[in-house]
Amino acid sequence: MAESAREILKVQTITSSAPCRIDSGGTWDIKALALPFERANPVTCNIALNLRTWVTLLPHRHGRVRVVSQGFALTEEFPFGDMKLTSPFNIFFAAVSYFGFHGLEIHIKSDSPPRSGLGGSSTALVALIKSLSKLDLLISEKRRSARDILHLAYHIEDGVSHGKCGMQDQAAALYGGVNLWSWRYGSKESPFLRSPLLRGSGIEALSSRLLVVHSGRSHFSHRTNRRWVADFLAGKTTKHWVKANDICREFAKALEAMDWKGAAYYLKRETAIRRRITPDAFTPLTNKLIRQAEAMGCGARFAGAGAGGAVWAIGGKEDIEGLKKKWKASLARVRTAEVLDCGVDPWGAR
Repeated sequence: MAESAREILKVQTITSSAPCRIDSGGTWDIKALALPFERANPVTCNIALNLRTWVTLLPHRHGRVRVVSQGFALTEEFPFGDMKLTSPFNIFFAAVSYFGFHGLEIHIKSDSPPRSGLGGSSTALVALIKSLSKLDLLISEKRRSARDILHLAYHIEDGVSHGKCGMQDQAAALYGGVNLWSWRYGSKESPFLRSPLLRGSGIEALSSRLLVVHSGRSHFSHRTNRRWVADFLAGKTTKHWVKANDICREFAKALEAMDWKGAAYYLKRETAIRRRITPDAFTPLTNKLIRQAEAMGCGARFAGAGAGGAVWAIGGKEDIEGLKKKWKASLARVRTAEVLDCGVDPWGAR
């Protein structure tokens, strides 16, 4: 049964936030790859960034739901019973439909650039479900755990995207920190195993050995993800993905040991495999940035599915400081490009 949130939100607005991520081994979290190859122990290693997305629930007209997102010219509003789940904000309307609330406005604000490949839409969905769960707790006293929220966020996005969605973006947003995720979609108990790799001083050390920039060109993941999945299922690239999966595990071991040069080496190897699988995921600028990083002894790769968006690097502290100067010079003529001031977020959704 639908319920109006207007009166509650007039008294108390609700805000939640969650971090975005960078990763090694992304794509293996997509069920089409991970489930039939579970025997290969499919994994993703990701690092949550303290570029957070904030979602605030505000009162709105009774019977209506409105979504406003900073950085997007589009604002969408529908009657509760006629929300379009094919709209650009479809995952947010799907989440509201699941909870059954109306009379609210969803305001989204992100510290990361839109369409940067840092998992922004999934992060916003996690923050929204966190806010809706807080509202639901006020109304029904129903409490949801982090696992409950992750389960719901993943299945909403995967369902709306027709099965082309993985779980690692939502997982990083929920838990924060630095984690190795093993994907177990065949398990009734849990679709993932989480292995935290760094804590406390280790997270601080990693933050000073990371560099993240936005190339100034928007990233659209759906086309690349479709090609990756189609070619994998057709057997065209399967052996390359299996090799990349092995390398990701070695990258995670290096992070856990705080072996930054080792982590750079394995990230460089993964990027070489991705270049072979989909060379068009590299734009001339992102390819230049990655080559510059590798020449300085760092490892680098595009964020998400590439073809624009963010690029990130890992290496020794002095190497990263030198690379920052090179990358700033390379991005100087691109008006929308920028070095992102960020480090590791240890907290996850709040």
